[in-house]
Amino acid sequence: ILERLGPSGRLIAIDRDPEAVAAARAIEDRRFTCVHSNFGSIAQVLDEAGIARVDGVLLDIGVSSPQLDDPARGFSFRRDGPLDMRMDPTRGESAAAWLERAEQQEIGEVIRTHGEERFAEQIARAIVATRTREPVRTTRQLATLVAEAVHTREPGQDPATRTFQALRIHVNQELEELALALPASMGRLAAGGRLVVISFHSLEDRIVKRSMREASSPPMLPVRLPVRAAEIPAPKLKLVGKAVRAGGEEIAANPRARSAILRVIERLAL
Repeated sequence: ILERLGPSGRLIAIDRDPEAVAAARAIEDRRFTCVHSNFGSIAQVLDEAGIARVDGVLLDIGVSSPQLDDPARGFSFRRDGPLDMRMDPTRGESAAAWLERAEQQEIGEVIRTHGEERFAEQIARAIVATRTREPVRTTRQLATLVAEAVHTREPGQDPATRTFQALRIHVNQELEELALALPASMGRLAAGGRLVVISFHSLEDRIVKRSMREASSPPMLPVRLPVRAAEIPAPKLKLVGKAVRAGGEEIAANPRARSAILRVIERLAL
């Protein structure tokens, strides 16, 4: 983005991960600023930067490769580490701490809703039974007990995949942050400005798709209200193209792109 940005342009980056912020602040460019915050606070971040309107917003949703690749962050079941999962380890409650106090029903609901896991009840029961003997504090512990509770799984998918996804989403309140960030981002676009969102699983994409569809549609009016079509206010945003998925070449170079979906919406007028 900086390579294509004009000399008077500005690029504001927002990330809740202190390690990502530290990496970004190593970029020496007077046009660039990185803020330690979350997507849902984009309006506040822009206000503090003295920016009323922007020409573009890119939301790259979900967990990052550095987070997945570092066992100490607790995001991945592939290598053992503390069961943390917080994108910002300086704030909030870790996955281990939540599993230690949550009721079985709540655990099952989170795994079923955020992981779309059909064995959520069995997994929640196994977690509660295990914690009566010892705390569930590591990724290997959790992955092992999930594998014992899940007896069938899609070919090529680890039994723990959906559970880890669900806990990560819950701990970081990812869907709630996305629901806040989408209207806030659209509301700050200048005429001709675009919001681009890259999501990585169906729950995220469902929220993005619905939000963009509603924003680009005429307002819903009461049934049988005597209003001429010409009198209905035109939407101020429009969808740009169809959803874009990674192609074979990109997936070969970056396998984690296989589930990525990109959607774009553009502001027509203020």
